[in-house]
Amino acid sequence: QVQLVESGGGLVQAGGSLRLSCAASGSTFSIDVMAWYRQAPGKQRELVASIVNNGRTNYADSVKGRFTISRDNAKNTVLLQMNSLKPEDTAVYYCNARRYFGTYSYQDYWGQGTQVTVSS
Repeated sequence: QVQLVESGGGLVQAGGSLRLSCAASGSTFSIDVMAWYRQAPGKQRELVASIVNNGRTNYADSVKGRFTISRDNAKNTVLLQMNSLKPEDTAVYYCNARRYFGTYSYQDYWGQGTQVTVSS
């Protein structure tokens, strides 16, 4: 089992910055990919950014150039630095850890979510 605890959300004006942090505990050695997802009211949860154990990252087109995901394996922490925030970034942000058992078989773990609100 993996437990995830997010922190760092809040209210910020458009153009501002926030940094989200996710601390993982438990069977962290089993984690292959860590990611941030977000879900806005009335919308589906979407991938924001992900980072693999080897450091390879992936970003949603809507956040490229503004958000940066990083991972501290020693501290079992993943960060999401969010700059130049826009009102459309408003959502609940969820930390995700994924463990692969095979190419198409995996188990997801989720944090409780943290609210990010960007005012115009």
